[in-house]
Amino acid sequence: MTEKCDFGLIGLAVMGENLALNVESRGFRVAVYNRTVDKVDALLAGRARGKRFQGCHTITELVASLAKPRKVMMLVKAGPAVDELMEQLIPLLEPGDVIIDGGNEHYTNTERRTRYVESKGLLFIGTGVSGGEEGALKGPSLMPGGSPAAWPLLRPIFQAIAAKVGPNNDIPCCEWVGPRGAGHYVKMVHNGIEYGDMQLICEAYLMLKEALGLSNAELYDVFDEWNRGELQSYLIEISRDIFSVADDLASGELVDKILDTAGAKGTGKWMSQLALDLGVPSTLVTAAVYARCISAIKDARVRASQVLSGPQSAAHAIGERTAFIEAVRQALYASKICSYAQGFVQLQAAAKEHDWPLNYGDCALLWRGGCIIRAQFLDRIKEAFSKKPDLENLLLHPYFTRAVHEGQSAWRHVVTTATQRGIPVPAFSTALAYYDSYRRAFLPANLLQAQRDYFGAHTYQRTDRPGVFHTDWIARRRTPR
Repeated sequence: MTEKCDFGLIGLAVMGENLALNVESRGFRVAVYNRTVDKVDALLAGRARGKRFQGCHTITELVASLAKPRKVMMLVKAGPAVDELMEQLIPLLEPGDVIIDGGNEHYTNTERRTRYVESKGLLFIGTGVSGGEEGALKGPSLMPGGSPAAWPLLRPIFQAIAAKVGPNNDIPCCEWVGPRGAGHYVKMVHNGIEYGDMQLICEAYLMLKEALGLSNAELYDVFDEWNRGELQSYLIEISRDIFSVADDLASGELVDKILDTAGAKGTGKWMSQLALDLGVPSTLVTAAVYARCISAIKDARVRASQVLSGPQSAAHAIGERTAFIEAVRQALYASKICSYAQGFVQLQAAAKEHDWPLNYGDCALLWRGGCIIRAQFLDRIKEAFSKKPDLENLLLHPYFTRAVHEGQSAWRHVVTTATQRGIPVPAFSTALAYYDSYRRAFLPANLLQAQRDYFGAHTYQRTDRPGVFHTDWIARRRTPR
């Protein structure tokens, strides 16, 4: 009799194949299925040859090959394809079996699917998986949410395959996030922060390239130095590496030959839209999404560049070269802090809205290794929420308060220099505007509320007495000359 498998995986694109290999490498027996069954045969004849795999040519065969309670993970395109696959799986499963969605799914779909699958007597997990192809194979960051009863069944496998951090490299970047769609929501915020991080790094690159005229070799050295300090992160590391890769089709470095139009898969847009729904100012991800949008209108930008002019760059001095590089580094770090602060504020608002008992320190720990935004300073975020679980905003924690205080002079210098030279830095500028707005006890919304009450009788509150007020502004206005 064939030995039953511990884990089933449907979908053998690059992520699915690598994740299956990761699971098997941790001592588990894996059953795999793909709609195009040639991929199943190719995997078993190639990378999985001689390993504890069972290839299946039907979903029925896959389910029959699994030990109970069965655990089946789907890594297929998000949306209707997931629902269709679930409808094929559900009749084949029994109470207590677990269906897992590992795609980049909108959290509302995971909320709906959790309730639906539970109504059938089954369990459901929607998990964020971050780290790309390499992470899937060697250790991703995993953010599981869904049916709480499913977590004890999945925990041994998920924590075995996850990236590890800590002094002894034994803390898995995987922990239970919360019920229903919480896991996919946390993954969405991770991706939104990733959007902001990438845009900020690109703006630092543009400042160093255009304001200072640094070569790619010099940029490599700058980013290499930055990666040895508080900016140490996966994105800084790969940006450094990119500057060193030669073009194999022409002379020079490859980065200079890449068309400056950016793509997106939607998670950044989701975060921005949901922030608006919650009424929280996640301005960095929104700026980053719009930066990608404007990059995509390349032909229009080329036409505009022949008509519209900017300032004369040479008229604006930037100061000593080494000092300006350091100013850009400080501006990048301060902006990055604001980006993460906004992400956690949105998580707090979403947790309150959906009754998710999120542990924000654990969320930071989930991102410490394996994922795209892994960075040294996530340890600081973990420490901040460990000391004060209800911390209102990361900017109010002493470490981050001190960091932005120390960096804000350089930050303002970089944004001012960019403006004077006509170099677009929407994320740097947005981060600084957020900081300046958040730190002020007074904002001009009093005039805005007066305007709303004037034209639409929307009412207002007063600073000197309680209650809600409306004024007949036209009757009381001064008549202009």
